[in-house]
Amino acid sequence: MKSFISTYRVATAALLLAAVTGLTSSCKDYLNVEPMTLSTTEATFSTVSGATSAVLGAYDPLSGDNSYGTRINMYFPYDTDEMISSSGTFDTGRRGIARYKAFASNTEVINPWNNLYQGVERANICIKNIPEMALYTSGSSADTAALHRLHGEALTLRAQYYYELIRNWGDVPVQFNPSTPGQDFKLPNADRNATLTQLIADLLTAEKLVPWRSQAGLVNERITKGAVKALRARLALQRGGYSLHGTAMTRASDYLDYYKIARQECLDIMGKRGEHTLNPSFSDLWLSVNQQRHDVANEIMFEVGMTGSTATGDSKLGYYNGPRLNASTVYGSTQGAVTVVPTYFYAFDSTDVRRDVTIAPYQIPANNNQAGVALNTIYDGKFRRDWHVPALPGTNNYLGYNWPIIRFADVLLMFAEADNELNGPTTAAVAALKEVRTRGFGGNATRASANLKTSTKDEMFNAIVNERLLEFGSEGIRKYDLLRWNLLAQKISETKTNLNLMRTAASPYQNVPQYQYYRVVNGVIQWTRSFYRPSPANTTAPSGTTRVNWRQAIDAPYVSNLQPNGTSVTLGTTTTVSAGSGLAAEYVPGQGKELLPIPQTTLDTDAALKQNAGY
Repeated sequence: MKSFISTYRVATAALLLAAVTGLTSSCKDYLNVEPMTLSTTEATFSTVSGATSAVLGAYDPLSGDNSYGTRINMYFPYDTDEMISSSGTFDTGRRGIARYKAFASNTEVINPWNNLYQGVERANICIKNIPEMALYTSGSSADTAALHRLHGEALTLRAQYYYELIRNWGDVPVQFNPSTPGQDFKLPNADRNATLTQLIADLLTAEKLVPWRSQAGLVNERITKGAVKALRARLALQRGGYSLHGTAMTRASDYLDYYKIARQECLDIMGKRGEHTLNPSFSDLWLSVNQQRHDVANEIMFEVGMTGSTATGDSKLGYYNGPRLNASTVYGSTQGAVTVVPTYFYAFDSTDVRRDVTIAPYQIPANNNQAGVALNTIYDGKFRRDWHVPALPGTNNYLGYNWPIIRFADVLLMFAEADNELNGPTTAAVAALKEVRTRGFGGNATRASANLKTSTKDEMFNAIVNERLLEFGSEGIRKYDLLRWNLLAQKISETKTNLNLMRTAASPYQNVPQYQYYRVVNGVIQWTRSFYRPSPANTTAPSGTTRVNWRQAIDAPYVSNLQPNGTSVTLGTTTTVSAGSGLAAEYVPGQGKELLPIPQTTLDTDAALKQNAGY
């Protein structure tokens, strides 16, 4: 989406390159400094416009292939019990990440690491220099307010970059000041809880500096108070959750203190419904992302602006993921590399409107008509090239789709989670959960409440775990939720077990049809039978319809390939050798693979830094 930030990025490119970009290093030395650019810092931070350019430069590393344009949001969060990224045997690239067998030499790991530290460095420069500006305290009221906002934005950006580093790599090197020539760059692993504690304190400062959305002027992707408070709640739950230390998941004894912070921040935002609230239509929310128009309810509280059709400024959302398009003369082509775990499709109630937004069980070939696909190849659906307005034929990889960092729905569910952990299933916590769930059922509160168990603390927690699964599919959230709850191993194991139950049509999958049938009307697929009704005795496709494998696609090889490569698997009377190409195939609890390896290029230049356990 073309945005204020993106437009300003182009207009101030020369200044950013001279004054800010050069302060960070190439991929090899992730915290090194190029001294020749330091002389420009004083000039940059002598005016509000210069400071603005610097802060917008600190936003820059959020976008592009090495950040939320591809790798951080579509490689790192998978595989889980919702999505599978790039099916296939593990390799030294993205499939190694998805199968939980990543390598420290993997450039898909190295480049995002360096990019995130570039963001940290740019934010550090702003955080140091903006408060030292004379205008920060003695300028006009407009200048002072602008600089205070910029300071708060920089603090928030640094917190976001470090949060991403921590949740993917654990105890990472930390510095809260800009790099300087001649400094000792041998930084050790910093305790992640200490880092998160500092970032949470920084965000408390930031939220006092930035305005609410309604007071921020032009609508754009810049950070406002609601976003800061929501991110502070998210970091507090991260700090209060489990995390991997060595090869064991542990939790700090003071975790409830951070649930209190999260609860209060969410409560503050919930009290300002004029700033942010739920879009009453889940479908319209995601159509607005794909049609590149503003979300009318301001549910998306912070999003990364993408533009320019470049590897550094745009995103491959809707190209790398979304339904597979093959040389469509209307819609173009895509990779369709993220597929849906079949059991995730059946986690949705048949009347939950989120299913058909989150999941796209079709592809579009050259004839421009939708065509049904087998259950083992259904795609994620929140980012779709065929929803782009205007239609975008051709092979361009970059569609300009923004990446939502946090939504108001997350605020409601974080509140429900924190309140339940502190006080049990209160009326307020249940109401927040039901607000999200009711929207998911198209506003039907009765249907949303059916079979919802919230009477005890454990029941309420399980309901929240499930609701977050349904609400945030393919938004890069699930894996990190499961980690902070210490449920990743359990949910992956349960999912693999359930896939085998589906293969054999055992409960609760006894009604999943062996085949599905569809017709195409005006280019759009129409399924002719319920997804929740067994196939007829005569499985021949009726006239005018096409048959696709449904449960039939979840066969012995599919289930076998969920195990590590080379494993001999016997299912009934069939024995196969796994190719290790399926969901989290190489994941084994207790090996430390929940975190990524620290890049070898960094270890080679930082003798104080230790590799994560398991690598």
